Amino acid sequence: MSHPPLKLDAAGVNAILLKAFPETPPDHMALVVEAQPGRVRIRRPYGPGLLRPGGIISGPTLMTVADTGAYGLVLAHIGDQQMAVTSSLVMNFLRAAVIGDVWAEASLLRLGRRIAVCDVKLWTEQPDRIAAQATVTYAIP
Repeated sequence: MSHPPLKLDAAGVNAILLKAFPETPPDHMALVVEAQPGRVRIRRPYGPGLLRPGGIISGPTLMTVADTGAYGLVLAHIGDQQMAVTSSLVMNFLRAAVIGDVWAEASLLRLGRRIAVCDVKLWTEQPDRIAAQATVTYAIP
């Protein structure tokens, strides 16, 4: 499947994320570490505030990382459109996300003029031990 070219690289997407969420310290944000046509990889550094009882990464943290990954993917392909908004997020929790940095890879399923659909896989241990998967839809202004 051929994907549209990137309009922004990882640094460009991160600049928009940091501008859009100025109250969040950069070491508490999921930021893009790699961007390629059709996909981005992001990392949210581990912090003790990410845990739920039982010592695993919380569901709300994983959902935030999934949404940020999809947003970053959309921005990488459409450019600086901060008003792109989540219209749907369906999350599947597959196994416990053990303590560690939270990684996600977001892949573009469809990019139209008004809507983008993304598949996001999340893990903490290694990419072949997926902890969660999300399908995220973004409305594009």
